[in-house]
Amino acid sequence: MTRPINFHELAKLSPEQRRKLQQRTEADLTEFEAKVRPIIAAVRDEGDEALARFAREFDKAPVQANGIAATEADFAAAEKALDPKVREAMEFAAHSIRKFHEDQMPEEMWLHEVRPGAFAGDRSLPIPSVACYVPRGKGAFPSVALMTSIPAKVAGVKDVIIITPPGPNGRIDDATLVAARMAGVQGVYKAGGAQGIAAVAHGTQTVPKVAKVIGPGSPWVAAAKRLVSHLIDTGSPAGPSEVIIFADDTVDGALAGLDLLVEAEHGPDSSAYLVTWSRRVAEEALAAIPTYWAQMGEQRVSFSSTVLGGPIGGIVLARDEDDAIAFCNEYAAEHLEVLAKEPFAYLGRLQNAGEILLGEYTPTTLGNFVIGPNHVLPTSGWAKTASAVSVFDFLKRNSIAYVTSKGYPELARHAHALARYEGFEAHANAVSPLRDRILKR
Repeated sequence: MTRPINFHELAKLSPEQRRKLQQRTEADLTEFEAKVRPIIAAVRDEGDEALARFAREFDKAPVQANGIAATEADFAAAEKALDPKVREAMEFAAHSIRKFHEDQMPEEMWLHEVRPGAFAGDRSLPIPSVACYVPRGKGAFPSVALMTSIPAKVAGVKDVIIITPPGPNGRIDDATLVAARMAGVQGVYKAGGAQGIAAVAHGTQTVPKVAKVIGPGSPWVAAAKRLVSHLIDTGSPAGPSEVIIFADDTVDGALAGLDLLVEAEHGPDSSAYLVTWSRRVAEEALAAIPTYWAQMGEQRVSFSSTVLGGPIGGIVLARDEDDAIAFCNEYAAEHLEVLAKEPFAYLGRLQNAGEILLGEYTPTTLGNFVIGPNHVLPTSGWAKTASAVSVFDFLKRNSIAYVTSKGYPELARHAHALARYEGFEAHANAVSPLRDRILKR
Protein backbone atom coordinates (compact mmCIF):
# COMPACT_ATOMS: atom_id res chain seq x y z
CA MET A 1 0.00 0.00 0.00
CA THR A 2 1.56 3.30 -1.07
CA ARG A 3 0.98 6.72 0.41
CA PRO A 4 -0.21 9.69 -1.66
CA ILE A 5 2.81 11.68 -2.83
CA ASN A 6 3.13 15.12 -1.25
CA PHE A 7 2.72 18.10 -3.57
CA HIS A 8 3.99 21.29 -1.94
CA GLU A 9 3.42 24.68 -3.61
CA LEU A 10 5.90 27.07 -2.00
CA ALA A 11 3.79 30.12 -2.86
CA LYS A 12 1.01 28.76 -0.64
CA LEU A 13 3.16 27.86 2.36
CA SER A 14 3.74 29.96 5.46
CA PRO A 15 7.34 30.56 6.57
CA GLU A 16 6.85 27.93 9.29
CA GLN A 17 5.51 25.36 6.83
CA ARG A 18 8.43 26.05 4.51
CA ARG A 19 10.86 25.67 7.41
CA LYS A 20 9.41 22.26 8.27
CA LEU A 21 10.21 21.04 4.75
CA GLN A 22 13.88 21.70 5.56
CA GLN A 23 13.94 19.43 8.62
CA ARG A 24 15.75 16.08 8.77
CA THR A 25 15.26 12.93 10.79
CA GLU A 26 18.47 13.70 12.70
CA ALA A 27 17.41 17.18 13.75
CA ASP A 28 17.26 16.07 17.41
CA LEU A 29 19.36 13.13 18.59
CA THR A 30 18.52 13.55 22.29
CA GLU A 31 16.32 10.45 22.40
CA PHE A 32 18.97 8.34 20.69
CA GLU A 33 21.76 9.67 22.89
CA ALA A 34 19.92 8.51 26.02
CA LYS A 35 19.65 4.98 24.58
CA VAL A 36 23.21 4.92 23.27
CA ARG A 37 24.98 5.93 26.51
CA PRO A 38 24.59 2.54 28.22
CA ILE A 39 25.69 0.76 25.03
CA ILE A 40 28.90 2.79 24.92
CA ALA A 41 29.51 2.17 28.63
CA ALA A 42 29.02 -1.58 28.20
CA VAL A 43 31.49 -1.79 25.32
CA ARG A 44 34.00 0.31 27.26
CA ASP A 45 33.73 -1.97 30.29
CA GLU A 46 33.16 -5.41 28.74
CA GLY A 47 34.77 -5.17 25.29
CA ASP A 48 34.16 -8.13 22.98
CA GLU A 49 31.57 -9.70 25.29
CA ALA A 50 29.39 -6.61 24.91
CA LEU A 51 29.89 -6.53 21.13
CA ALA A 52 28.77 -10.15 20.84
CA ARG A 53 25.77 -9.62 23.12
CA PHE A 54 24.61 -6.56 21.17
CA ALA A 55 25.08 -8.42 17.86
CA ARG A 56 22.75 -11.12 19.17
CA GLU A 57 20.27 -8.58 20.56
CA PHE A 58 20.20 -5.91 17.83
CA ASP A 59 21.35 -7.75 14.70
CA LYS A 60 19.78 -11.10 15.62
CA ALA A 61 23.14 -12.61 14.68
CA PRO A 62 24.72 -15.65 16.43
CA VAL A 63 28.02 -13.98 17.29
CA GLN A 64 30.35 -15.01 20.12
CA ALA A 65 33.03 -12.89 21.74
CA ASN A 66 35.80 -14.97 20.14
CA GLY A 67 34.30 -14.47 16.65
CA ILE A 68 34.32 -10.68 16.22
CA ALA A 69 37.10 -10.53 13.62
CA ALA A 70 36.77 -11.86 10.08
CA THR A 71 39.09 -14.83 9.54
CA GLU A 72 41.07 -15.89 6.50
CA ALA A 73 38.47 -18.61 6.01
CA ASP A 74 35.77 -15.92 5.93
CA PHE A 75 37.64 -13.98 3.24
CA ALA A 76 38.21 -17.13 1.19
CA ALA A 77 34.55 -18.15 1.43
CA ALA A 78 33.44 -14.67 0.38
CA GLU A 79 35.71 -14.74 -2.68
CA LYS A 80 34.26 -18.09 -3.69
CA ALA A 81 30.62 -17.14 -3.08
CA LEU A 82 30.52 -13.70 -4.71
CA ASP A 83 28.80 -13.45 -8.09
CA PRO A 84 31.51 -12.77 -10.74
CA LYS A 85 29.39 -10.00 -12.25
CA VAL A 86 29.23 -8.24 -8.89
CA ARG A 87 32.98 -8.62 -8.48
CA GLU A 88 33.57 -7.19 -11.96
CA ALA A 89 31.36 -4.19 -11.14
CA MET A 90 33.22 -3.67 -7.86
CA GLU A 91 36.58 -3.75 -9.65
CA PHE A 92 35.27 -1.20 -12.16
CA ALA A 93 34.10 1.05 -9.32
CA ALA A 94 37.31 0.58 -7.34
CA HIS A 95 39.39 1.71 -10.32
CA SER A 96 37.32 4.91 -10.70
CA ILE A 97 37.40 5.63 -6.97
CA ARG A 98 41.15 5.08 -6.74
CA LYS A 99 41.88 7.22 -9.82
CA PHE A 100 39.75 10.11 -8.59
CA HIS A 101 41.31 10.15 -5.14
CA GLU A 102 44.85 9.78 -6.47
CA ASP A 103 44.23 12.86 -8.61
CA GLN A 104 42.94 14.64 -5.49
CA MET A 105 46.13 14.13 -3.49
CA PRO A 106 47.93 17.39 -2.64
CA GLU A 107 51.65 18.04 -2.84
CA GLU A 108 53.44 16.41 0.07
CA MET A 109 54.97 19.77 0.96
CA TRP A 110 55.13 23.29 -0.43
CA LEU A 111 56.96 26.42 0.72
CA HIS A 112 56.48 29.94 -0.66
CA GLU A 113 58.56 33.00 0.07
CA VAL A 114 56.00 35.23 1.78
CA ARG A 115 58.54 37.97 2.60
CA PRO A 116 62.16 38.28 1.57
CA GLY A 117 63.96 35.57 3.48
CA ALA A 118 60.77 34.20 5.09
CA PHE A 119 59.22 30.98 3.84
CA ALA A 120 55.90 29.39 4.81
CA GLY A 121 53.90 26.42 3.61
CA ASP A 122 52.20 23.15 4.41
CA ARG A 123 53.22 19.53 4.72
CA SER A 124 50.56 16.82 4.36
CA LEU A 125 50.89 13.57 6.27
CA PRO A 126 48.48 10.64 6.69
CA ILE A 127 46.66 10.20 9.98
CA PRO A 128 47.81 7.06 11.86
CA SER A 129 44.63 4.97 11.82
CA VAL A 130 40.98 4.98 10.79
CA ALA A 131 37.88 2.80 11.05
CA CYS A 132 35.57 2.78 8.06
CA TYR A 133 31.95 2.21 9.10
CA VAL A 134 29.94 0.18 6.57
CA PRO A 135 26.22 0.04 7.44
CA ARG A 136 24.01 -2.97 6.83
CA GLY A 137 20.63 -2.28 8.40
CA LYS A 138 18.61 -1.97 5.17
CA GLY A 139 20.88 -3.98 2.87
CA ALA A 140 24.56 -4.65 2.22
CA PHE A 141 26.80 -1.82 1.01
CA PRO A 142 30.18 -2.91 -0.36
CA SER A 143 30.29 0.41 -2.24
CA VAL A 144 30.66 2.17 1.13
CA ALA A 145 33.61 -0.08 1.95
CA LEU A 146 35.27 0.97 -1.31
CA MET A 147 34.39 4.66 -0.95
CA THR A 148 35.84 4.92 2.55
CA SER A 149 38.81 2.56 2.59
CA ILE A 150 40.30 3.31 -0.84
CA PRO A 151 40.80 7.06 -0.15
CA ALA A 152 42.31 6.16 3.23
CA LYS A 153 44.79 3.84 1.55
CA VAL A 154 45.54 6.40 -1.20
CA ALA A 155 46.26 8.97 1.52
CA GLY A 156 48.75 6.56 3.10
CA VAL A 157 46.95 5.69 6.34
CA LYS A 158 48.92 2.80 7.86
CA ASP A 159 46.15 1.11 9.85
CA VAL A 160 42.76 0.96 8.10
CA ILE A 161 40.00 -1.29 9.42
CA ILE A 162 36.34 -1.83 8.56
CA ILE A 163 33.55 -2.25 11.10
CA THR A 164 30.15 -3.48 9.97
CA PRO A 165 27.10 -5.22 11.43
CA PRO A 166 26.90 -9.00 10.96
CA GLY A 167 23.97 -10.49 9.06
CA PRO A 168 21.36 -12.81 10.60
CA ASN A 169 23.67 -15.74 9.80
CA GLY A 170 26.37 -14.19 11.98
CA ARG A 171 28.62 -13.54 8.99
CA ILE A 172 29.94 -10.38 7.35
CA ASP A 173 28.53 -9.61 3.90
CA ASP A 174 30.57 -11.41 1.21
CA ALA A 175 30.92 -8.38 -1.07
CA THR A 176 32.10 -6.21 1.83
CA LEU A 177 34.86 -8.70 2.62
CA VAL A 178 35.91 -8.79 -1.03
CA ALA A 179 35.82 -4.98 -1.17
CA ALA A 180 38.09 -4.82 1.85
CA ARG A 181 40.72 -6.93 0.13
CA MET A 182 40.37 -4.91 -3.10
CA ALA A 183 41.20 -1.82 -1.06
CA GLY A 184 44.06 -3.51 0.79
CA VAL A 185 42.29 -3.72 4.17
CA GLN A 186 43.09 -6.74 6.34
CA GLY A 187 41.00 -6.14 9.47
CA VAL A 188 37.20 -6.39 9.24
CA TYR A 189 35.09 -6.68 12.40
CA LYS A 190 31.51 -7.58 13.31
CA ALA A 191 30.77 -4.36 15.16
CA GLY A 192 27.82 -2.32 13.90
CA GLY A 193 25.64 0.43 15.27
CA ALA A 194 26.47 2.42 18.37
CA GLN A 195 28.48 -0.51 19.75
CA GLY A 196 30.79 -0.42 16.74
CA ILE A 197 31.50 3.27 17.23
CA ALA A 198 32.16 2.64 20.91
CA ALA A 199 34.53 -0.21 20.05
CA VAL A 200 36.83 1.88 17.87
CA ALA A 201 36.68 4.81 20.31
CA HIS A 202 37.70 2.74 23.34
CA GLY A 203 39.23 -0.39 21.81
CA THR A 204 38.32 -3.94 22.83
CA GLN A 205 40.22 -7.20 23.16
CA THR A 206 39.86 -7.66 19.37
CA VAL A 207 38.92 -4.32 17.83
CA PRO A 208 41.72 -1.74 17.91
CA LYS A 209 41.22 1.81 19.11
CA VAL A 210 41.75 4.18 16.17
CA ALA A 211 42.26 7.89 15.64
CA LYS A 212 39.20 8.47 13.45
CA VAL A 213 35.97 6.84 12.34
CA ILE A 214 34.27 7.71 9.08
CA GLY A 215 31.23 6.53 7.15
CA PRO A 216 27.44 6.88 7.03
CA GLY A 217 25.03 5.38 9.51
CA SER A 218 21.72 5.49 11.32
CA PRO A 219 20.72 8.01 14.00
CA TRP A 220 22.08 5.47 16.53
CA VAL A 221 25.48 5.72 14.86
CA ALA A 222 25.24 9.52 14.66
CA ALA A 223 24.36 9.75 18.35
CA ALA A 224 27.23 7.45 19.30
CA LYS A 225 29.66 9.51 17.27
CA ARG A 226 28.54 12.63 19.07
CA LEU A 227 29.02 11.02 22.48
CA VAL A 228 32.56 9.74 21.79
CA SER A 229 33.77 12.81 19.90
CA HIS A 230 36.06 13.70 22.81
CA LEU A 231 37.90 10.39 22.27
CA ILE A 232 38.01 10.03 18.51
CA ASP A 233 37.65 12.18 15.39
CA THR A 234 34.19 11.35 14.04
CA GLY A 235 34.44 13.16 10.69
CA SER A 236 31.60 14.93 8.92
CA PRO A 237 28.02 13.96 9.83
CA ALA A 238 26.75 11.34 7.37
CA GLY A 239 23.28 10.16 8.29
CA PRO A 240 20.17 9.00 6.43
CA SER A 241 20.14 9.62 2.67
CA GLU A 242 18.71 12.79 1.16
CA VAL A 243 18.36 14.19 -2.34
CA ILE A 244 16.99 17.11 -4.27
CA ILE A 245 16.18 16.60 -7.94
CA PHE A 246 16.32 20.13 -9.38
CA ALA A 247 14.52 20.18 -12.72
CA ASP A 248 13.85 23.05 -15.10
CA ASP A 249 11.18 23.20 -17.80
CA THR A 250 13.37 21.64 -20.52
CA VAL A 251 13.20 18.06 -19.19
CA ASP A 252 10.69 15.25 -19.14
CA GLY A 253 9.00 15.03 -15.74
CA ALA A 254 9.00 11.24 -15.98
CA LEU A 255 12.81 11.36 -15.81
CA ALA A 256 12.66 13.52 -12.69
CA GLY A 257 10.26 11.03 -11.08
CA LEU A 258 12.54 8.12 -11.98
CA ASP A 259 15.54 9.73 -10.29
CA LEU A 260 13.57 10.94 -7.27
CA LEU A 261 13.13 7.34 -6.12
CA VAL A 262 16.85 6.55 -6.08
CA GLU A 263 17.63 7.99 -2.65
CA ALA A 264 14.05 7.68 -1.37
CA GLU A 265 14.36 3.88 -1.46
CA HIS A 266 17.21 3.86 1.06
CA GLY A 267 14.87 3.85 4.03
CA PRO A 268 11.88 5.51 5.68
CA ASP A 269 14.18 8.01 7.40
CA SER A 270 15.48 9.38 4.08
CA SER A 271 14.53 12.75 2.55
CA ALA A 272 13.75 13.29 -1.12
CA TYR A 273 12.35 16.26 -3.03
CA LEU A 274 11.76 17.11 -6.65
CA VAL A 275 12.12 20.89 -6.88
CA THR A 276 10.89 22.60 -10.02
CA TRP A 277 9.04 25.73 -11.12
CA SER A 278 7.40 23.86 -14.01
CA ARG A 279 3.93 22.57 -13.17
CA ARG A 280 4.16 20.31 -16.23
CA VAL A 281 7.35 18.65 -14.95
CA ALA A 282 5.83 18.25 -11.47
CA GLU A 283 2.63 16.67 -12.77
CA GLU A 284 4.48 14.36 -15.17
CA ALA A 285 6.68 13.14 -12.30
CA LEU A 286 3.64 12.64 -10.08
CA ALA A 287 1.97 10.51 -12.75
CA ALA A 288 5.09 8.47 -13.53
CA ILE A 289 6.16 7.44 -10.03
CA PRO A 290 3.42 4.80 -9.51
CA THR A 291 4.47 3.12 -12.75
CA TYR A 292 8.02 2.78 -11.37
CA TRP A 293 6.73 1.41 -8.06
CA ALA A 294 5.00 -1.32 -10.05
CA GLN A 295 8.47 -2.50 -11.14
CA MET A 296 10.03 -2.50 -7.65
CA GLY A 297 9.93 -4.87 -4.68
CA GLU A 298 7.62 -4.37 -1.72
CA GLN A 299 10.28 -3.20 0.74
CA ARG A 300 11.76 -0.47 -1.49
CA VAL A 301 8.28 0.69 -2.50
CA SER A 302 7.38 0.93 1.17
CA PHE A 303 10.51 2.93 1.99
CA SER A 304 10.16 5.38 -0.90
CA SER A 305 6.41 5.78 -0.45
CA THR A 306 6.93 6.57 3.22
CA VAL A 307 9.48 9.22 2.29
CA LEU A 308 7.51 10.88 -0.52
CA GLY A 309 4.29 10.81 1.48
CA GLY A 310 5.89 11.84 4.77
CA PRO A 311 6.87 15.15 6.34
CA ILE A 312 10.25 15.51 4.54
CA GLY A 313 9.61 14.35 1.00
CA GLY A 314 7.59 14.88 -2.14
CA ILE A 315 7.31 17.30 -5.03
CA VAL A 316 8.01 20.99 -4.45
CA LEU A 317 6.62 23.51 -6.94
CA ALA A 318 8.53 26.77 -6.60
CA ARG A 319 7.28 30.18 -7.71
CA ASP A 320 10.10 30.57 -10.22
CA GLU A 321 13.73 29.72 -10.88
CA ASP A 322 15.01 32.04 -8.12
CA ASP A 323 12.66 30.48 -5.57
CA ALA A 324 13.75 26.95 -6.56
CA ILE A 325 17.44 27.81 -6.26
CA ALA A 326 16.88 29.51 -2.90
CA PHE A 327 15.12 26.40 -1.58
CA CYS A 328 17.98 24.17 -2.74
CA ASN A 329 20.66 26.35 -1.19
CA GLU A 330 18.80 26.57 2.11
CA TYR A 331 18.24 22.80 2.19
CA ALA A 332 21.91 21.94 1.44
CA ALA A 333 21.18 18.41 0.27
CA GLU A 334 23.53 15.46 0.43
CA HIS A 335 22.86 14.80 -3.27
CA LEU A 336 21.73 17.53 -5.70
CA GLU A 337 20.89 16.35 -9.18
CA VAL A 338 20.42 19.03 -11.83
CA LEU A 339 18.12 17.89 -14.66
CA ALA A 340 18.28 20.39 -17.51
CA LYS A 341 19.35 20.52 -21.13
CA GLU A 342 21.93 23.13 -20.06
CA PRO A 343 22.76 22.18 -16.44
CA PHE A 344 25.89 24.34 -16.25
CA ALA A 345 23.67 27.39 -16.55
CA TYR A 346 22.59 26.79 -12.93
CA LEU A 347 25.83 25.58 -11.40
CA GLY A 348 27.13 29.03 -10.45
CA ARG A 349 24.06 29.75 -8.33
CA LEU A 350 23.77 26.37 -6.62
CA GLN A 351 26.10 26.68 -3.64
CA ASN A 352 25.17 24.17 -0.95
CA ALA A 353 25.24 20.44 -1.62
CA GLY A 354 27.42 17.47 -0.79
CA GLU A 355 27.63 16.65 -4.49
CA ILE A 356 26.12 18.17 -7.63
CA LEU A 357 25.31 15.81 -10.49
CA LEU A 358 24.82 17.64 -13.77
CA GLY A 359 22.60 16.64 -16.66
CA GLU A 360 20.24 13.94 -17.81
CA TYR A 361 22.96 11.28 -18.07
CA THR A 362 24.31 11.69 -14.52
CA PRO A 363 21.78 10.07 -12.19
CA THR A 364 22.61 9.64 -8.53
CA THR A 365 23.09 5.93 -9.15
CA LEU A 366 26.28 6.63 -11.12
CA GLY A 367 27.56 8.95 -8.41
CA ASN A 368 26.81 6.38 -5.73
CA PHE A 369 28.77 3.62 -7.39
CA VAL A 370 31.07 4.18 -10.33
CA ILE A 371 32.06 7.74 -11.33
CA GLY A 372 34.73 8.09 -8.64
CA PRO A 373 33.92 11.10 -6.38
CA ASN A 374 33.01 9.95 -2.91
CA HIS A 375 29.41 9.11 -2.06
CA VAL A 376 29.92 9.58 1.69
CA LEU A 377 28.56 13.09 1.92
CA PRO A 378 27.46 15.57 4.59
CA THR A 379 23.79 15.31 5.54
CA SER A 380 21.32 17.23 7.73
CA GLY A 381 22.29 20.56 6.17
CA TRP A 382 25.98 20.22 6.99
CA ALA A 383 26.76 20.64 3.29
CA LYS A 384 26.71 24.37 4.03
CA THR A 385 30.08 23.99 5.76
CA ALA A 386 31.27 20.40 5.20
CA SER A 387 32.41 18.45 2.15
CA ALA A 388 32.37 14.98 0.65
CA VAL A 389 34.76 12.44 2.12
CA SER A 390 38.09 12.76 0.33
CA VAL A 391 41.77 12.08 0.82
CA PHE A 392 41.82 15.20 2.98
CA ASP A 393 39.79 13.36 5.62
CA PHE A 394 42.74 11.01 6.01
CA LEU A 395 45.49 13.63 5.95
CA LYS A 396 46.67 16.14 8.50
CA ARG A 397 48.70 19.23 7.70
CA ASN A 398 51.77 20.63 9.41
CA SER A 399 52.32 24.31 8.89
CA ILE A 400 55.98 24.79 7.97
CA ALA A 401 57.95 28.02 8.39
CA TYR A 402 61.60 28.91 7.83
CA VAL A 403 63.19 32.36 8.24
CA THR A 404 66.73 33.22 7.14
CA SER A 405 69.09 35.58 8.93
CA LYS A 406 68.40 38.19 6.24
CA GLY A 407 64.62 37.90 6.53
CA TYR A 408 64.53 37.91 10.34
CA PRO A 409 65.04 41.63 11.27
CA GLU A 410 61.92 43.02 9.57
CA LEU A 411 59.67 40.23 10.84
CA ALA A 412 61.11 40.55 14.35
CA ARG A 413 60.46 44.30 14.47
CA HIS A 414 56.75 43.92 13.67
CA ALA A 415 56.30 40.84 15.86
CA HIS A 416 57.95 42.71 18.78
CA ALA A 417 55.46 45.55 18.44
CA LEU A 418 52.46 43.20 18.46
CA ALA A 419 53.83 41.16 21.39
CA ARG A 420 54.31 44.32 23.48
CA TYR A 421 50.83 45.55 22.64
CA GLU A 422 49.26 42.24 23.71
CA GLY A 423 51.30 42.16 26.92
CA PHE A 424 53.39 39.07 26.16
CA GLU A 425 56.80 39.87 27.59
CA ALA A 426 58.51 36.56 26.76
CA HIS A 427 57.20 36.83 23.20
CA ALA A 428 58.74 40.27 22.91
CA ASN A 429 62.03 39.19 24.49
CA ALA A 430 62.36 36.32 21.98
CA VAL A 431 62.57 38.84 19.12
CA SER A 432 64.51 41.56 21.00
CA PRO A 433 68.23 42.38 21.09
CA LEU A 434 68.53 39.50 23.58
CA ARG A 435 68.28 37.11 20.66
CA ASP A 436 70.69 39.11 18.55
CA ARG A 437 73.37 38.97 21.24
CA ILE A 438 72.97 35.19 21.73
CA LEU A 439 73.16 34.47 17.99
CA LYS A 440 76.33 36.55 17.61
CA ARG A 441 78.27 34.54 20.20
